[in-house]
Amino acid sequence: MGTIINDDDASAVSGAREYKFTSKDFERIKKLIYERAGISLAPSKQNMVYSRLAKRLRAKGLNSFDEYLSYLEHKNNSEEWEAFTNALTTNLTAFFREQHHFPMLEKHVEKRSNNQKIQLWCSASSTGEEPYSMAMAMVQAFKTMTPPVHILATDLDTNVLETAQQGVYSLDRLEKLPKDKLKRFFLKGTGVHEGSARVRPELRNLITFRQLNLLEDGWPIRGPFDAIFCRNVMIYFDKPTQYKILKKFVPLLAKDGLLFAGHSESFQHAVDLFKLREKTVYELTKVPGSEP
Repeated sequence: MGTIINDDDASAVSGAREYKFTSKDFERIKKLIYERAGISLAPSKQNMVYSRLAKRLRAKGLNSFDEYLSYLEHKNNSEEWEAFTNALTTNLTAFFREQHHFPMLEKHVEKRSNNQKIQLWCSASSTGEEPYSMAMAMVQAFKTMTPPVHILATDLDTNVLETAQQGVYSLDRLEKLPKDKLKRFFLKGTGVHEGSARVRPELRNLITFRQLNLLEDGWPIRGPFDAIFCRNVMIYFDKPTQYKILKKFVPLLAKDGLLFAGHSESFQHAVDLFKLREKTVYELTKVPGSEP
């Protein structure tokens, strides 16, 4: 799963506040994050927004939200835009989340010829659990630690991408993994690293991590991909934004490729682009080149 707005922020309380925070401030923030990341903030998120961005005001030494937002709007400061976006997004994910997808992915790639390179895209990689799960599934499908697979893993949030690239996780994040997978795919830390584990380099070598905003007009990405994972992200976009992204997936997906969605996502508003194949798994409605 990729970038989402989190509902429960422990510090989101509506008591005495360090900074004045008006409905006008919230509307400006709502507009900016929608333009930047396509995320629609509900009115119930005001306390969360305040608590997250108040930290940015302190970090910049600013005295009001109006001052901070004016700074954002009028300064070409890519680092602060990045911090603003990262502050308003949180990433919830797990290894082999929505587990039924991975056996289906394995069966899908097993149909490919032996000399064909498999291209996969995890479009909301978060802290890496999803692309590494995809990599483990590919090792199982091809019965080798060096399968003919390349996985592109992208996310808007640069902080989580850094975590993903390191591939180091606390053991409590791995406790739901079967012991055989933990032993096969991870190296347990010792000494100062005790209590954590690192993904084996063979898995890491299958993945390229890259920052990408799904709302960008032009994606620096080349297909075709045998499968695209875009799970538990679309529900935070409005329908027009969802359709725009889905339309851009079409030319990047192989003619028999699969699009994996989240458990609460439905693309019924884009039946001209994708049709349901199995539970939360889609395929192209129109196969390129199949029509005169």
